[in-house]
Amino acid sequence: MPEEKSLTHSGQPNRYQAIIARVFADHYTKKATEFEFTRDEFVGIAERLGIELPKNIGDVVYSFRYRNELPQSIRKTAVDDLEWIIEGAGRARYRFKQVQLNRIVPREELLTIKIPDATPEIISANALGDEQALLAKVRYNRLVDIFLGITAFSLQNHLRTTVKNLGQIEIDEVYVGVDRHGRQFVVPVQAKGGTDKHGVVQTQQDILCCAQKFPYLICRAVSAQFMSAGRIAMFELTVQGGGVKVVDEKHYQLVPAAGISAGDLQQYASFGN
Repeated sequence: MPEEKSLTHSGQPNRYQAIIARVFADHYTKKATEFEFTRDEFVGIAERLGIELPKNIGDVVYSFRYRNELPQSIRKTAVDDLEWIIEGAGRARYRFKQVQLNRIVPREELLTIKIPDATPEIISANALGDEQALLAKVRYNRLVDIFLGITAFSLQNHLRTTVKNLGQIEIDEVYVGVDRHGRQFVVPVQAKGGTDKHGVVQTQQDILCCAQKFPYLICRAVSAQFMSAGRIAMFELTVQGGGVKVVDEKHYQLVPAAGISAGDLQQYASFGN
């Protein structure tokens, strides 16, 4: 979805920041740890602030749920070691909530595993944006299969659906898979650019969506993120104690087959099963 830059040229908050900050101020009290608001409130707030309402009202909330930091005026009210997030609370309804502060970033000390690059060159040449390029590389190189140790197939990308008690959500890509024991899985995949954050909101909603839509499949939530030098970090994530936790993390680099040496293969062989 399109989104505005975080600040205007004058250094003043943009419309998105101004609207969400006013929504928060209208409901917040010092003892509050969560409270709900509706998208309909944005209309009156824009009028009060004397600013033009964005054409896509929903993008105001979307940008702060998945892409941008909340304004400092909101962040500074959080209790130590907690942060404010925005959850879905139903159709066009949302909830500000304080949760455990955590930042998941790729661990640079992990080994990078070289994988023969199977991405068609025409895809690499014409991918539009980091997210699309990342999803394509994960798909064509079967990185979900390699990372999770299952046989997986892309079911749908950019799945927009409605989840009970959350409202409308979007999952970047959904895979289904099976292992050698016959167990079947559903794998929601998040695609993150280099500066995007892994948040509890998206992980939580992906897991809840899969529980509702695919109740007989085992859910394994995955996030993929570009790193420096073209590396791809793969995370398996879960939600525990109100925060997002890393179950497993691996780093892959897609290279020509000739770029994988006998020494590399010997090193990988030593890892075992």
